[in-house]
Amino acid sequence: MARRDTSPDFIEALARGLDVLRVFEPRQPVMSLAAVAKAASLPRPTARRVLLTLEALGYVRATERGYELTPRVLELGTSYVLSRGLWEVARPHMEAMVARTHESASIAQLDGSDIVYVARVAVPKIVALAVTIGTRFPAMQTSLGKVLLAALPPDEAERVLAQPSRSGIDPRWQPDYAERAAELREVRARGWALTDQQLALGIRSVAAPLRGGDGQVIASLNVNTHAAETPVEVLTGEYLPILLQTAGAISADWAACQSVPQVTLKPAEQNTGPLRPASDDLTSVTHNGNEAVPPPAAR
Repeated sequence: MARRDTSPDFIEALARGLDVLRVFEPRQPVMSLAAVAKAASLPRPTARRVLLTLEALGYVRATERGYELTPRVLELGTSYVLSRGLWEVARPHMEAMVARTHESASIAQLDGSDIVYVARVAVPKIVALAVTIGTRFPAMQTSLGKVLLAALPPDEAERVLAQPSRSGIDPRWQPDYAERAAELREVRARGWALTDQQLALGIRSVAAPLRGGDGQVIASLNVNTHAAETPVEVLTGEYLPILLQTAGAISADWAACQSVPQVTLKPAEQNTGPLRPASDDLTSVTHNGNEAVPPPAAR
């Protein structure tokens, strides 16, 4: 399962370790060695060595019934979210939007032909699909995914969609090339996307793009509803204007954060010599928010 690249730089052992981490699902929080080996398509001795390595690193632990993930695996995803900083910027805007619509809101990004949820503010609703951070769905059947795919050149969007989904979801809508192209053209033209039970029965949502300071789409934001509770007319007539306003506010705040000058400090060094002026510790200043990290007091 792991070997997917013939490059001499490809580290298959690392890929196998990631494959093993991914086989644990909400329905299978504890898995035996045999189950892990089968799910990851690995020989049992190999799966055993991988699990023992992950156990030594603190990412899995052995139980009476097999192996389970530890909370430490959250570091892998949390590091990504925190490194982007988008959640801190988006959260108050999302919470305000949810308070106005009384519907759940999510942010997602593309990963192959799937979307992956990276932020969410939920309200208790009876919906057909449970969504948490890290959940993935086929992109083309979701409003979030349509927005992200429409931001790509048409040829690139088709190349992305040619990749097999890793969501495990069999969507209701299976569009052909012409249907996909027409749908994405419409999304590009109007600037937002709608999905009406194309992913699963009862799921209806509308989404808008989130943009960086350069105008590029970096993620998408949606309002998710249940079809039995919210007509399309309410979704597009009442919730969509609020969504577009919220997406614009998040994009503006994110662009402002990226433009703020930031200062990088050298790590503290043990020094027995004379003290240097504090200004000597300033190593770089950036204005794009990507190359430097603010000092602890500024975070």
